[in-house]
Amino acid sequence: MKLSVIIVNYNVKHFLEQCLHSVYKASEEIETEIIVVDNNSVDGSAPFIREKFPELTFIHNTQNVGFSKANNQAIKIAKGEYILLLNPDTVVEEDTFTKVVGFMDKHPDAGGLGVKMIDGKGTFLPESKRGLPTPWVAFYKMFGFSKLFPKSKRFGKYHLTYLNKDEIHEVEILAGAFMLIRKEALDKVGLLDETFFMYGEDIDLSYRIIQGGYKNYYFPETTIIHYKGESTKKGSLNYVKVFYNAMIIFAQKHFSHGKAGVFAFIIHLAIWLRAFISVLKRVLDKIILPLLDAALIFAGFFIITPVWENIRFESGHYPPEFLSIIVPVYILFWLFGILVSGGYQKPVNLFKIARGLLWGTISILLVYSLVDENLRFSRVLILMGSVWSLIVILLSRIVFHWFKISGLRLDMKKAKRIAIVGHSKEASRVKKIVEDSQIQSEMAGFIAIDKNDKGPDYIGEIQQILEIIRINRINEIIFCAENISSAQIIRAMLNLTQLQIEYKIAPPESISIIGSNSIHTAGDLYVVNINSISKPSNKVIKRVFDITLALTFLLLLPVTIWFYHRKSQFIINIFSVLSGKSSWIGYINQQKGKGNLPVLKPGILNPADYFSELTLNDEKTARLNMLYAKDYSLTTDSEILLSAWRKLDRNSHEEQT
Repeated sequence: MKLSVIIVNYNVKHFLEQCLHSVYKASEEIETEIIVVDNNSVDGSAPFIREKFPELTFIHNTQNVGFSKANNQAIKIAKGEYILLLNPDTVVEEDTFTKVVGFMDKHPDAGGLGVKMIDGKGTFLPESKRGLPTPWVAFYKMFGFSKLFPKSKRFGKYHLTYLNKDEIHEVEILAGAFMLIRKEALDKVGLLDETFFMYGEDIDLSYRIIQGGYKNYYFPETTIIHYKGESTKKGSLNYVKVFYNAMIIFAQKHFSHGKAGVFAFIIHLAIWLRAFISVLKRVLDKIILPLLDAALIFAGFFIITPVWENIRFESGHYPPEFLSIIVPVYILFWLFGILVSGGYQKPVNLFKIARGLLWGTISILLVYSLVDENLRFSRVLILMGSVWSLIVILLSRIVFHWFKISGLRLDMKKAKRIAIVGHSKEASRVKKIVEDSQIQSEMAGFIAIDKNDKGPDYIGEIQQILEIIRINRINEIIFCAENISSAQIIRAMLNLTQLQIEYKIAPPESISIIGSNSIHTAGDLYVVNINSISKPSNKVIKRVFDITLALTFLLLLPVTIWFYHRKSQFIINIFSVLSGKSSWIGYINQQKGKGNLPVLKPGILNPADYFSELTLNDEKTARLNMLYAKDYSLTTDSEILLSAWRKLDRNSHEEQT
């Protein structure tokens, strides 16, 4: 065996599906085994893997044992000359495995290898190549010097930013997302250190490979997509603590006592600094906008009040307390109205702001009518102040949106303009997924891969993609992975990065479409919402329905038995449902049309029984099963039962048509 690909999965079923499709394509030219370890996912990963990819080696852990231990489980049974540790949120090119294994064969000194990685928008990921995080290297990284001076050999060592990302280099640290290791090197230096639960194990193993007399290489002659961030929110304080504490474990293991102490001090300082900045940022995010609104409203009263005095009364008519006490009280009413109305939520909604100001004005006028006359200064000023507040606050939000201030963009509810790259049949299937996922979108059309792609939905060929995007104002491209290679997808993403287009990939025979907005966000996913029937509450409801019905039939058996021709089968069905082997309602044709829907017990009846005149084909079967899973309710089961109760003597394993 030449290559063993090991993937550890934890609650990223849809990403894993896409990853495996690309892995199988890349394995066609090289002898490969695939091992997937699931760390007790709760998203239905285990049954999905067993059903859709039965040929791979699958290890299902009953608890989350961590990244290192899960990989070690697979390494111990792996037969390959080379071991590839691969993240489930990746997509490899068709020739990735041949290229990397070929390089390792030609370089016997190579113990490990990493590749060029891009995120879901085609942006190069700097962690594709890294240096050893010594105390000073870590200091420069954590306090921003590496970002300020990326070309410096002193300050840019963490991500080796001074090295050309398009050239092969000898590096110190490999990324765990794609880590190709010579099995011989692993036998010599040992497996992953299980002290590291989730982070730092790649740094530790990379360093031990070098200590074992081997070299690590950065190999950019193949590129992979790493959606990055699906398992962890990289910007969270919890991530910072977990990651940096892993660095402390690494320092204590490999550095001298003095160096390890300095390293730990720097990291703890960085954690506290990040925590302080994080708390300060959250506080400012909450109060800075209301404070700005308060200042703008007060400025209006400061101008309006003396002008109104001179027009209606005389200068000094209103006491100093009006501006110093009464106006701030008015402002609090308006700000509270905006807050309650949702006017401070993001993205900014101008209607909610206007509604909040209206509520605030009504509240002020109600209180005004109830207080002592000495505190009633002027209804006209209240109304003028409310009009001023409305104008100035709405205008400020429009200005913020115009200048693209982060977090203060208007909620325009603008539909995405999507184009699908693929052959007609697959592109139409993917279009249906987009429609079923109920995202707000406009379908611009299909993009042809070759001359055979013709029809009214096509707006051009892939060679014209740049022109197509600009003319049709497209802001999202979906690639059909069944029709276009991963290499072509990656090349297109790299060529179009300057356009800031979003990309997604639709795996073959899947009901998910996967992409990513940036390095800092979790992978973006369009998926038909089929989780309803798999929710714990719905599972309980369905089971209670089954048992209640079975017990009712059993109690009334002397009467109910006479309604059925196959009396013995009806009785068998009752006990089969009671024991949990079957359900009264299940999918149509237990082995067909399910795709990667949640797993159900074989059903006596099915959704097709509700439509007695319907002639089924594969497409209608898949559609009905999907709708049943997506929109499950007790009412649905009751309606199917009432429509087809005379068929309850049917064998649950019979083929229904």
